[in-house]
Amino acid sequence: MNNNQYKRQYRELDDATKEKISRSTTGVKKSDLHKQHISQAMKDYWKSVPHKPEDEMRKYLDGNI
Repeated sequence: MNNNQYKRQYRELDDATKEKISRSTTGVKKSDLHKQHISQAMKDYWKSVPHKPEDEMRKYLDGNI
């Protein structure tokens, strides 16, 4: 199975998706060291996720997708 299969295709997310993620992580306590490790891992991850192409982004912002 390809590990990239479940990764996001683009950086942009719907507001509803952002809200679900926020609710699921609210109140979860983490140590400072763990927060640093998460931060570094996310920085490395987001370097590999592209932005939407300009034409798709325009449709996304207009609400046509």
